[in-house]
Order: sequence, then structure tokens, then C-alpha cells
Amino acid sequence: MFRSLPLFLVLLATTATCADAAEIDWTKVDQALGKPGAIQPGGVHKWGLPRTDLKITVDGVQLKPTFALGSWVAFMPMDGNAMLMGDLVLTEDEVSPVMKRLIEGGVEISAIHNHLLRTSPAVFYMHVGGRGDPVKMAETLRAGLALSHTPIGIPAAGPAPTLDLDMAAIDSALSAKGTANGGVYQFSIARLEAITDAGMAVPPSLGTAIAINFQPLGGGKAAITGDFVLMGSEVNSVLKSLRDNNIEVTALHSHMVNDSPHVLFMHFWATDDAVVLAKHLRMALDLTNSKRGP
Repeated sequence: MFRSLPLFLVLLATTATCADAAEIDWTKVDQALGKPGAIQPGGVHKWGLPRTDLKITVDGVQLKPTFALGSWVAFMPMDGNAMLMGDLVLTEDEVSPVMKRLIEGGVEISAIHNHLLRTSPAVFYMHVGGRGDPVKMAETLRAGLALSHTPIGIPAAGPAPTLDLDMAAIDSALSAKGTANGGVYQFSIARLEAITDAGMAVPPSLGTAIAINFQPLGGGKAAITGDFVLMGSEVNSVLKSLRDNNIEVTALHSHMVNDSPHVLFMHFWATDDAVVLAKHLRMALDLTNSKRGP
């Protein structure tokens, strides 16, 4: 029988987590990475590093940086240090030098692969991780990224791009609430079970949420991409649902190496009426153990 933890143990764990966060000087991590991060749910500090320098197309659609070219790194406090996870968007010639520098600095590589097909020019995604001093890991990440053309720093402020989409209808079809970001309508949908990596809890904000992005194409149409975070038992039912509804499955792989339960990431691509796409994605989401509703 399951027994809830005594209150003093819950308070002790909460106090320890707060102490971990308090011991980290996040301004030094900001300085090491070259830009300020943002606090996410679960005590996660995250830095977005969109590849605004790249002009990448798929099937004639030029991808917005926030749609499919969003490098990011995030730290979560852990025993006075931090756990790192991230995903770096790299061109073919950037992969090897960046990897070499990260390895030299002790940052771990957990995956290298495509997320989309027919990207022109080709781009790859390098998933990174680590545990230790967040400032030192940030310095290593900055040194590695310096061997790519990834823009660092705060972009110049400008007017927010308009979204030519019926966002309310998309929200309704997906039974979720999206967020506008850089001309893209984004959804982050948490799974209901706890996921750990090497024994440490990995919250949705650290890369375990289902991600769905809509990029407007005009006339109510959109391109969609993202990734479903799946248990092995869900993979083929979700894959069949997507394919039955003309949503292309473009990759299936892991992002972590010590996760429990083991999860797989299924990336997808399609262009069509945005609300129709949202309804088809909802059918696939209903086959997963994920949160429903805003």
C-alpha cells in the first residue's frame, strides 16, 4: 500500500531544494553564457539560443528560429551544483568542433540526429547534459558554441510578429493553451508520470514535455513540427495515428541515456489547415498519458 510521506520529510525536501537554488549565483551563469536566463517551473533556469543566423527551408517553407531552430540549455539545482540539459542546433560542419570542445570541458553528449527531413541546408541537433558546477559547464558551453555561428547575446527589440492563425480554435482542438513566440504558436504538454535521469527528477521544463509548434503559412494554413515524448508501448499507436492523418513522422530516437522510465521522442512535420492539423494532433495525444486542458 502507498503511504504518503510524513510532513516533516516533505518540508525537509523542499528546504533542501530551496537551499540548492540559493547556493548558485545565477548572475555568474548568465555572464558565462553571455546572456540572461529565464526561470522556469520546477526551479529550472533556461537560456534560449535561437539560430537566427540560419536560413533553413523544408519543402519551400523557411523555418522561423522559434519553430525548429531553437537551441537551448537549462540548469536545475542539484546538491549545491546543477544538472544540465540542452539541445544545440548545428550545421553539418559545426558538429565535430563543437562536440570536441564540449567533451574536453566535461559536458556529456547524449544524442546527435535530425529532427526534420529535407532541411536545406542540413541541420543537426546535439543533445547535451552534465552534472557539476553550473558556471564551469556554462563556460564550456560558451566555448563550444563559439566554434559555431550561434548568435549569443540579447537580440534587438522589435515589434512582436503577428500570428495569422485562429489561436482560439487551435486551443480548443488541442484541449491546451498555446503561447505566441517569435511568430510561432507553441504548446508544451506535460506527461503525467514522473521521469528521472540518473535518479534525478526531470521536470517538463527541462525537456520532457511534448512540444507542438505551429508556423503560419497564410490563409489559415500552418506548418507543424515538434516532438511527442512517448513510452515504448505508445510509439506505434501514435505513429499510426499521425501517419493515418497525413502527418509525416520524421525521426524517432532518445534524447537522454539514463532516463527512467525510458522515453522516446517522435518528431513530425505537416502543412495543412491549422485547425485540422490540431484536431489530428489531438487524436495522437489521446493515445498518450499526457495532461489534457490548459
